[in-house]
Amino acid sequence: MSSLITRVRTEPVPSTFERWWQIQGEWVEAPNQRRGGESGVQRRRNQAGQLLYLKRQTGHLYRSWLHPLGRPTALRELHAMQQLQRLGIRVPTLVYAAAQKQAGQWRALLVTEALDGFVSLEQWYGSEALRHGGTQLNRCMLEQLAAMLSRLHRFGWQHGCLYAKHIFIKPQAVDDGGGVEVALLDLEKSRRRLFSRSASRRDMGQLSRHRGDMPAADWQLLFEAYNRSMATGEAVSHEF
Repeated sequence: MSSLITRVRTEPVPSTFERWWQIQGEWVEAPNQRRGGESGVQRRRNQAGQLLYLKRQTGHLYRSWLHPLGRPTALRELHAMQQLQRLGIRVPTLVYAAAQKQAGQWRALLVTEALDGFVSLEQWYGSEALRHGGTQLNRCMLEQLAAMLSRLHRFGWQHGCLYAKHIFIKPQAVDDGGGVEVALLDLEKSRRRLFSRSASRRDMGQLSRHRGDMPAADWQLLFEAYNRSMATGEAVSHEF
């Protein structure tokens, strides 16, 4: 008796990258056309209810002497996140990151957890936490921000886009010792500089111009605390 063999046609199992790529969410930063491609950010909650941010890029590249043909900026951001974490600088928790090249076109994903309880420096001066904390909490925030930025620069890292909207602050509960926690976002332009002074000048100059509603008096306090923390090196000029 002849045996019957049933032939079943199976579809390829999507790769991990494809499964993540197919996930869609609400656009919080619509795709921008630049760098020869586009880049945007979506958000959605996973099955556990955790809010995630998905940076989605197509053909959005940077070029360097190591990568003259171009490499996704999401991978540069991933590297910066990993390095800053090793320095003890708070960045969003990484969930997934990868890039794939198909038919000569790069696609890249960077998925991170939301920074629960944080507000941007733009929002800080109008926040309820500051109104309740008053001058003491605000001074603590400036001291912590100065310490974090000086650590970044003393190790030769430059944020590259140091605006108030990319600095996030979280007031700590009294049971946790009070004070604040500071984090950095949007590191796709971050890079190492040969001299910490170069990183310092570029970033502090940007922040002085894009510090939002931070009063001049608070900027002066931040600047003085920053220079004290940079005491092992030469203080940066106050003229930006």
